[in-house]
Amino acid sequence: MRNKHDGSIEKNQLIVEGSASGKVLVCEEGLSFWGGVDPHTGAIIDAHHPNHGDSVSGKCLLMPTSRGSCSGSGVLLQLALNERAPAMIIFNELEQVLTLGSIVCDRIFGVPVPIICLSRQNYYAVAREKLVELHDHQLVLANQTIGLDLISKDLLVLSENDHAYLKGDHGDVAKAAMETICVMAAVENASSLIDVDRGHIDGCILAHDANLIFAERMAELGAKVIIPTTINAISVDRENWQNSGLDEDFGKRASRLADAYIEMGVKPTFTCAPYLLADKPQLGENIGWSESNAVIFANTVLGARTQKHPDYLDLFIAITGRAPSVGMYSTLGRKARVKIEVTIPQKWSSDDEVLWPLIGWLAGKLSPDSVPLITGLESLSPTIDDLKSLCAAFGTTSGAPMLHILGQTPESSTQNAERLPIYLINPENLKDAWFELNRGLEKIDLVAVGSPHASIEEIRKISALFADRRRHVQTQMKITAARHTIQRAEAEGIAKKLEDAGVQIMPDLCWCSIVEPIFPPEAKGLMTNSGKYAHYAYGLSNRHSRLGSLRDCVDAAISGFAAHEPPAWLVA
Repeated sequence: MRNKHDGSIEKNQLIVEGSASGKVLVCEEGLSFWGGVDPHTGAIIDAHHPNHGDSVSGKCLLMPTSRGSCSGSGVLLQLALNERAPAMIIFNELEQVLTLGSIVCDRIFGVPVPIICLSRQNYYAVAREKLVELHDHQLVLANQTIGLDLISKDLLVLSENDHAYLKGDHGDVAKAAMETICVMAAVENASSLIDVDRGHIDGCILAHDANLIFAERMAELGAKVIIPTTINAISVDRENWQNSGLDEDFGKRASRLADAYIEMGVKPTFTCAPYLLADKPQLGENIGWSESNAVIFANTVLGARTQKHPDYLDLFIAITGRAPSVGMYSTLGRKARVKIEVTIPQKWSSDDEVLWPLIGWLAGKLSPDSVPLITGLESLSPTIDDLKSLCAAFGTTSGAPMLHILGQTPESSTQNAERLPIYLINPENLKDAWFELNRGLEKIDLVAVGSPHASIEEIRKISALFADRRRHVQTQMKITAARHTIQRAEAEGIAKKLEDAGVQIMPDLCWCSIVEPIFPPEAKGLMTNSGKYAHYAYGLSNRHSRLGSLRDCVDAAISGFAAHEPPAWLVA
């Protein structure tokens, strides 16, 4: 049972069964396994996390819930296949991403990672232990034994067609998909399933072999999506990777991963910003999306409805067109639980977009597992790109699938702010966040734009900022964008202007998936306009980043330098 006020668990549940023992590792702050844990070693690589440098491998891992990327499920699968997974994971709140990853580990690959949810009292009792054992549905502590209840699907009311899936009438792979959806529905205390109109697949980046193993197994079993389904950015320029200098084996495996999903009927959109496509979800539309920034933008800005579905569950939903009717699919689930009052620095100018990722990143830290209502921005006029940047940064520090921005987002005016816990973001907080996300060097070797994928408006602005200038001879600038956006830039002549300025625009990839040599091995100083990439950069590239506006990025590309000084409006 879930506490209706704070999301914590009131009873002790064994979500995924197994026997295990391990030393206790307590993470007081939620952790994104993708970008936060090395999938091959289990080391915590998120440089902004308090447990940076610890290892989850073989541990009894405690944290309130996970946060960040939907791709954590794939990282857990890779760890399990490598025998480097945690011995067990214990949460104090309902959690979806790692739970789904464990279910896939168990049901499809036979390598279970036990998942447990405990009441607050027992959670903190375990946190005080050094070693914990799990067997016979019991947690054994030094001076206490905690009995664990199994998850029950008895309360789940299914349609006639749902039962047909479970009986195998639509094939074995569709049956397995529905079985997994029903288990997740029980985990989330859903009483029924809901139809969704479209899907978005996230587990298509070759961050590790597990994604390829899973996708090819599903394709070999004959899996097919039955609803319109788009797909995230991938790890290669699908049409031109052979000329990029990539390792041939990596390029072929990354292409096979994309091909597997195309074989299953997914549209080859290859973008992490599907909300920029012409056919975007509408207000109130139920969809089944994965990829954290896409989910948060869809819920927040478009007013569509989707949970932050974990990787692999996104495919199961697309195969069946059904999802657990819980959380973001209901008006109650979308209700703000905390209020965040933002004070904008008086001298801030709207042409400095770095404000938006700073607000998103801080808001996520203040509401790591709750939908917030952000106030104080009512008089501003954020662009779609500003909101895109805010939502993406929010998703790095929060596990919540959406936020409300009073006066800016469709459902914000319906939120009752009375009696909500209140948190503050003031200019001093913004300055501190700027320094936290600007740990990189002053000498800039690489400017990275497009996490999430750049819009045509951003590409136009970059072109205008360059005017007739060129990048510094020792500084590269690369923009990642969807193919449809690049085609518009080519038609408008902007792509040619940027090429003449020494700027490279790359399709299909995004900075969350780029590896060397596309990421120049010699580049040490990194600059980006993305709060999301600034947060994850060290874990992905072993390089700290600088964060700035598009103007800052262009100036750095031209000069090869970015002074380690915050904007004047942050220090005034």
